[in-house]
Amino acid sequence: MRPKELIQKWVQTFNNADSSGLAEMYSETAVNYQVPEEPVEGKEAIGKMFKEEFARAEMVCIVENIFEDGEWAILEWKDPLGLRGCGFFHVINDKIVFQRGYWDKLSFLRQHGLPIPEE
Repeated sequence: MRPKELIQKWVQTFNNADSSGLAEMYSETAVNYQVPEEPVEGKEAIGKMFKEEFARAEMVCIVENIFEDGEWAILEWKDPLGLRGCGFFHVINDKIVFQRGYWDKLSFLRQHGLPIPEE
């Protein structure tokens, strides 16, 4: 499966809030680094992260663009509340081995009425 095809499937699975299905798309030693957060390492931990995040807020990914370059797919997205971001996915043997995402955490928390951490 080409990286772009895998990310199209990832978006569908994400929009179904299917944390187990998402976890299956990652290699056992994958790293998911959402820049506003600490990196999450390992397929099991990534599945747990998605499960916790789906319990916190209803999240929807609307694709603006998906680009592919060799083993990489780049996803530009928005959500219905106006948040925008992008994700970079390194795909080897039909599995995500590394993901890095950029989005505004403060805007996300405010839009979903979640507590703002004090620093």
